Amino acid sequence: MTASSAAAVRPRTGEALDPDAAISIRGLVKRYGDFVAVDGLDLDIRRGEIFALLGPNGAGKTTTVEICEGYRTQDAGAVHVLGENPSDGGRRWKAQLGIVLQSGAGDSQLTCRELLQAQASYYPDPRDPDEVLGLVGLTEKAKSRAKTLSGGQRRRLDVALGIVGRPTLLFLDEPTTGFDPEARRQFWSLIRSLRDLGTTMLLTTHYLDEAEALADRVGVIARGRLVEVAVPSALGGRETAPAVVSWHEDGARRSEATSFPTAFVRELAGRFQGEIPELSVARPTLEDVYLQMIGERS
Repeated sequence: MTASSAAAVRPRTGEALDPDAAISIRGLVKRYGDFVAVDGLDLDIRRGEIFALLGPNGAGKTTTVEICEGYRTQDAGAVHVLGENPSDGGRRWKAQLGIVLQSGAGDSQLTCRELLQAQASYYPDPRDPDEVLGLVGLTEKAKSRAKTLSGGQRRRLDVALGIVGRPTLLFLDEPTTGFDPEARRQFWSLIRSLRDLGTTMLLTTHYLDEAEALADRVGVIARGRLVEVAVPSALGGRETAPAVVSWHEDGARRSEATSFPTAFVRELAGRFQGEIPELSVARPTLEDVYLQMIGERS
């Protein structure tokens, strides 16, 4: 190994890669000319979890994911996906991955079953195509050409193509862009069912409600650096942040931030001797803390 190649796989932090993680990253750096797209990123994604990677456009999300998928090589740092360096991953390693890109089957003239049969032929132990059609709710569309499907059905077909190879790890890139609310929630149910089957998923999304609904943990990336990793309810200190209590009094809307909302509401109830007009109690939303995180680094 040359000196330059040794430097490219040495973790900058000095902390060892986690051999039990589905994805383990240390000191990841990727440059495009003078632009540093990823700047010393460290991350571990546990097996069996749904992990959402959040960040504005240009933050380094796509580059990080593409390195994990083996499409790009890093300039420095160490990356192990399912125990291997993606740059060196062979056919057996690739067969453990499923990838759902932002665009997929599109205007194919093949039927849904034909597309899945073709995709399954690339894998050593694929799922039965008809079983997969059932998993994604497309059984009745098995003989329909992909080009005739609705947007939501096409996205389900994209997922079907991503999971027919029985992946251990599934990458989902903006999976519900363009979905109506009902289709998004149906899709969320599908993703949860895949987790129940033991699939690890790395999700990138701009929908904060989607991350909160699906992810076991979320990571926020800004300017190529990981800002924080936490469960959605705790990101940015949400669970301990002061709550805002609002109510209507003397013809006006009033609000007060407090770290003890229960006690404050009890005090208000005593003052009103019962029901508090138009009472609401709210802590910062995931969107609130996310915007604060990326704003501080914009």
